Amino acid sequence: MANNHLVVAISSRALFDLDQSHQIYEQQGTQAYCQYQIENEDIPLQPGAAYDLVKKLLTLNTKISGEPKVEIILLSRNSSDTGLRIFNSIQHHELAISRAVFTSGSSPYRYVVPFGANLFLSTSPEDVRKALDAGIAAATILPSNVGENSDKEQLRIAFDGDAVLFSDESERIYKEHGLQAFTDNEQQTAKSPLSGGPFKDFLMALNYLQTEFGEDETPIRTALVTARSAPAHERVIRTLRAWGIRIDEAIFLGGMEKGPFLKSFGADIFFDDQQGHCDSAREHVATGHVPHGIANEKV
Repeated sequence: MANNHLVVAISSRALFDLDQSHQIYEQQGTQAYCQYQIENEDIPLQPGAAYDLVKKLLTLNTKISGEPKVEIILLSRNSSDTGLRIFNSIQHHELAISRAVFTSGSSPYRYVVPFGANLFLSTSPEDVRKALDAGIAAATILPSNVGENSDKEQLRIAFDGDAVLFSDESERIYKEHGLQAFTDNEQQTAKSPLSGGPFKDFLMALNYLQTEFGEDETPIRTALVTARSAPAHERVIRTLRAWGIRIDEAIFLGGMEKGPFLKSFGADIFFDDQQGHCDSAREHVATGHVPHGIANEKV
C-alpha cells in the first residue's frame, strides 16, 4: 500500500448511472453522445452501482485524525469536454475527488499503476483483466439491485475466498478432479497457508485502516463469504492467521446461494470470481466480478 494510503481508481460508469448516455453512444455514435453530454452538463448524473461504496470510503477521511488516508481517482473514457458533466456531478454529490484522467475513448487502465491504486473498479471487463494482469485488485462492476444498507455509517465489504483473496490452486483441484479430491487436499494441507490472490493486498489495506480505530469503533467491517464448508474451512482460517489479517465475519456456505447471506451482512460490495455467484449476489448488493483464475479461463 503506497504511503499507507488506500487508493481506489474507478470508472465514471461505475460511479454514476451513464446507461442512457451510453445507449446514445451505441445507437447514434460519438458525436451525438458528445452533444448530449454538453447539452446536459449542468444536470447531475444519478448514482451508479459503486456510488455508495465510494461515498463511504471518502467518509472514512472525516473519521481519521490527521491527513486523509483514502483517495478516489476517476478514470474515464470520456474526453475532457464531455467529462465536464462528470466533474459537475462529483461536485453536486459533494464527493471529495480531485484527480482524474479522461482518455477520449481509449482504455484508461494504464494509469492505475502510476496512481498507486490498490483497487480498480470498472464496467469494462477488458480493462479489468488488464489491471489484474498488472497485479492490481480489480473487478467488473455489474448492474445490481443496490438496496438500502442496514448500516448507513459502517462500510461493509465482502469477499469470496478462492481466486479472490486466495490463489485458485485449490479451486483448480476441484474443477479438474472433483469435490472429494478437493476435500482430501484441503485436509492434507490444512496447516499450509494458501498463496495470495488478487485481493489479498486490498484486504490488507483495509486492515490497516481498521487499526486506526478501536476494535469496537471501526467503521469498516469485512466478511469472507465462501462456498467452502467443513472440513475445508481450516486451511482458510489458518491462511488468514498466517497473513496476520483480521476478517470480521466468515460464512462457510457449502454451496448454498450467496445472495441472501450478503443481504443479511449488509454488504456495500461483494467480490467473486464466479459468474453464478455474482448473479446471485447482484440481486441484493453491489457486485464486482473478478475475472481471474480457472473459472474464467477460456476452454
